[in-house]
Amino acid sequence: MMTKEQALKMLMDRDAVLEGHFLLTSGRHSDKYCQCAKLFRYADTSELICKELAEYFKDGKIDMVVGPAIGGIIMAYEMGRQLGVPNIFAERENGEMTLRRGFAVEKGQRCLVCEDVVTTGGSVKEVIALLQSMGAEVVGVGSVVDRSNGKVDFGVPFHAVLSMEVTSWEADECPLCRAGAGAPVKPGSRSFKK
Repeated sequence: MMTKEQALKMLMDRDAVLEGHFLLTSGRHSDKYCQCAKLFRYADTSELICKELAEYFKDGKIDMVVGPAIGGIIMAYEMGRQLGVPNIFAERENGEMTLRRGFAVEKGQRCLVCEDVVTTGGSVKEVIALLQSMGAEVVGVGSVVDRSNGKVDFGVPFHAVLSMEVTSWEADECPLCRAGAGAPVKPGSRSFKK
């Protein structure tokens, strides 16, 4: 079993934990940002992290792993490999999560949803709703990092390799802005909420 310290060291060694002044997808500001894309640049690290997570879900009789684009694509691939099942990803089309590229799930198919970092859980909740609308059974959610401070409830078992408490502030309450730190950086893949 990987310890919290080992997981955090792995992320730090791969420059996946950033410090500075960041604009989160929610529109809030933070002094820390977790960029798991940097972790997934390395196949050996991807394998170790996903092997740890797959161990938690190995008895779930999973038929398919589904990840939301973009952060969940590589992770879904590696989780599928670790669990010995197919993987696909959902992506936004006209602002809504959908399955494209000939991807589909069958009625009753047991799906695990995987995302690199969970903060509010918005993308994961959209994928869960999409899969359930197609008749699939979502049996769990896995992530590398839970940045929600344990507040996210998906209605199914949720497990993360690492839970990180990340402080964030509304823009007008940001101490970094008040201290003249300059404009926050938006390193993620999604536009922020206005």
